[in-house]
Amino acid sequence: MATDVHAAAQFYATRGGAIAARLLRERLAAAWPDLGGQTLLGLGYTLPYLRIWRGGTGRIVAVIPAQLGAARWPPDGPSLSCVAEEDALPFPDLCFDRVLMVHGIESAENARAMLREVWRVLKDDGRLLVVAPNRSGIWAHAESTPFGQGQPYSPGQIGRLLARSLFRVERRETALFVPPMQSRLVLRGAKLWERGGRAAPRLAGVTITEATKDLYGAIPAGAKPKRRRVLVPAV
Repeated sequence: MATDVHAAAQFYATRGGAIAARLLRERLAAAWPDLGGQTLLGLGYTLPYLRIWRGGTGRIVAVIPAQLGAARWPPDGPSLSCVAEEDALPFPDLCFDRVLMVHGIESAENARAMLREVWRVLKDDGRLLVVAPNRSGIWAHAESTPFGQGQPYSPGQIGRLLARSLFRVERRETALFVPPMQSRLVLRGAKLWERGGRAAPRLAGVTITEATKDLYGAIPAGAKPKRRRVLVPAV
């Protein structure tokens, strides 16, 4: 069962959800510290994370897969979010420099079809960052959080899925070692959990995988072109 935007928003409004988001934002900001002038697509439920780069990129768009519902982002300006089918993104080919996926791959109805669409809209030198619940971690079993919904993955499973979808893994990390609890005592030590947990990566709550397009991967011959609606700038 996949999460939905309302349940995800409720989780991130809690103390535990806010701390989890802060810990992950620190890791994502370290992975992509400067996206000046670049275009960024957030796919899944990425709204708590896109603010890292707001104001420092050429363009940010948040796409929420239709099965998750709809949500407005940002709350204090013109909306930069939309709802789309995961296997028919409404964008031209090669139009994004970076794609961030959070609460996306585990919620996908067809993960490979979703990744092939990401491959299509990502520029040839673009990068994909996938955050997914770690199969062996505690968070994958915490059904009160978005990380406990959908399909968890081990780092190896994510790597194989990306390879089958014509991506090449460049870097793997793990994060979110603090237990999925609302206890003030536990949450107060979140930084210590994060530092100490790196000695036992199998216990991480999520895996973070960065990948690039594999331009030398096999391209199926004779594939029928698929019609899709595309968003274009108004004249």
